[in-house]
Amino acid sequence: MTQVDFYVLPETTSEARWLFACRLIEKVQRMGMDILVAVDNPEQAREFDELLWTFKPESFIPHQLLDIQQPAPVQITYNQESGNHQGLLLNLSSGIPPYFDRFARLSEIVIQEEKALKTSRERFSFYKGRGYPIETRKL
Repeated sequence: MTQVDFYVLPETTSEARWLFACRLIEKVQRMGMDILVAVDNPEQAREFDELLWTFKPESFIPHQLLDIQQPAPVQITYNQESGNHQGLLLNLSSGIPPYFDRFARLSEIVIQEEKALKTSRERFSFYKGRGYPIETRKL
């Protein structure tokens, strides 16, 4: 069963959320786990792709937009495609990806902004109501 982790940040901006996502990806990728990052649209996918290249000059995270033919350790998707990943799903999208339950882990990043908090509470209830193990990590 998918382990769900909520990372609760003290910050209020989506930029802080994305930067934390980059640090989390860097850490998890070093541990050898494949990662799929879910975002809402092609523009966000390109922005996040660029951020992974630039967030930390000394860091190298092999990544790309989702390509089933040539997978990379970190891939970014903006549609219903999930490739062959089964390690970590990092959900930066506005919804719950329908394929989330085939992953070993699912990470949600929470910021202190009213709309984001409401969405996070709804997601928490969704996962809890279906019996998924949840861990909340306040940072």
